[in-house]
Amino acid sequence: MSDKRLIIFDIDGTLVAGASSEARFARFLWQQGALGVRQLLAFAVFTLRYLPRFGRHVMQKNKAYLAGHTHGHISALAERFVAEVLREALSAPVLERLRAHQAAGDTVVLLSGTPQFIADALCEALGADDAIGAVCHTRNGVFTSAPPRRHPYGPTKIDAAEILAARVGLGLASAVAFGDSINDAYLFRAVGEPIAVEPDKRLSAAAAGAGWEVISVRASQRV
Repeated sequence: MSDKRLIIFDIDGTLVAGASSEARFARFLWQQGALGVRQLLAFAVFTLRYLPRFGRHVMQKNKAYLAGHTHGHISALAERFVAEVLREALSAPVLERLRAHQAAGDTVVLLSGTPQFIADALCEALGADDAIGAVCHTRNGVFTSAPPRRHPYGPTKIDAAEILAARVGLGLASAVAFGDSINDAYLFRAVGEPIAVEPDKRLSAAAAGAGWEVISVRASQRV
């Protein structure tokens, strides 16, 4: 029987320290001149239109800043963004864990609510085995301002993790999951080994109660 395990890494707040990958990408698009009046207006309209439906999660669902761009163009920019910007924002201790799991022969996957094109570009850059992110709405290869077709977040991360597990033929019961938010606790309870990275207050309390491992550079710096 193989000792290989499925290792699931969240991206924002876990692999990527500080500002989210998507916020950094939006800034990168602005610097590249890829965000104009059309995209900014679509973003604002989406917020107003879908606030009653999504409430405090409306900004996480808002991918309308991509409206009008082709998928190919944005994917190419995402590859440049990961190479030029995002790699510099990776958490050193978490990246060290990822490399250790790769060296051990484990199957490393990325699971995040960031857009799929960012997850794919980061997956390729890190040599990970697979990635699932948010699938933004497109029509004929062009992004629209509609809500994403898929957005792994909270309980839906379990569904996405099961898809990843099925793809690689490994079970969740023996998997390791790295995450930073209380919303990752749903997935944590479905895997064999949860690891909280720079956890928010609620996840920190949950980790303490459940005996989950915690990785925190900030905590070590306060000692």
